[in-house]
Amino acid sequence: MSIDIPWARNELDQFLQLTELYRPTDPPGVLTVSSRLSNRGSQADIVASAHVVEQILDRALPHWRTEVPSKNNSTVNRWWQHRETAQRALAALQRDEEVRARLGDDAPQVSAATMHPWAWEGARALWRSGHFREAVTAAVRKVNAETQNKIGRRDASETKLFQSAFSLNAPKPDEPRLRLMEDDGSDTFRSLHRGAMAFAEGCYAGIRNPNSHEDGLPELPGHEALEQLAAFSVLARWVDVSSVLST
Repeated sequence: MSIDIPWARNELDQFLQLTELYRPTDPPGVLTVSSRLSNRGSQADIVASAHVVEQILDRALPHWRTEVPSKNNSTVNRWWQHRETAQRALAALQRDEEVRARLGDDAPQVSAATMHPWAWEGARALWRSGHFREAVTAAVRKVNAETQNKIGRRDASETKLFQSAFSLNAPKPDEPRLRLMEDDGSDTFRSLHRGAMAFAEGCYAGIRNPNSHEDGLPELPGHEALEQLAAFSVLARWVDVSSVLST
């Protein structure tokens, strides 16, 4: 989990303080018979806090909206589901921080948000709802579309598109090329473009095709989907930084 844990815990703590439930004191001389509870904070402060907290919950407990019951939202308090989820997330973050401290795990973290925008923006909505396999497929389509846009082609897509784009052959009137560096006749130039072509072919054959064509596949674990997304982020970055060579 790539997240600033102390910051996230502080935000969750503040939210729980704002949404703490209490029974208001009756005004002098008035006896109110009601089981309704109120929140400590104002609705404006709670809503502002919830805007941040929901994003933390989406990261810490991606399926909270469906896995944490919301039935008490209408009978007890509007923020009941958020409060229960925040309490669970606090426990999860505390344990995560503890494990890192105890094990000394300082391995680098991979965050989808730092990947190339073509990959992450394509996947974001489905990813946050826990549809990881579909999220990767959406990212694949985005990378393909942006590559088509860059070289101005609609007659080729996916593997054929990248084979043509990174081809070592000279460009043709209807086949522009992508160049990661100037052609200086070196082995490096040839290696870069053969590698990009082969990498793209592997991404589409090994990731895109099974995800899109196989029915009944189980949902991808989040860490495996992140690896697949990273592969298309690499491909997207290569395309983005390339210059277009045309006739």
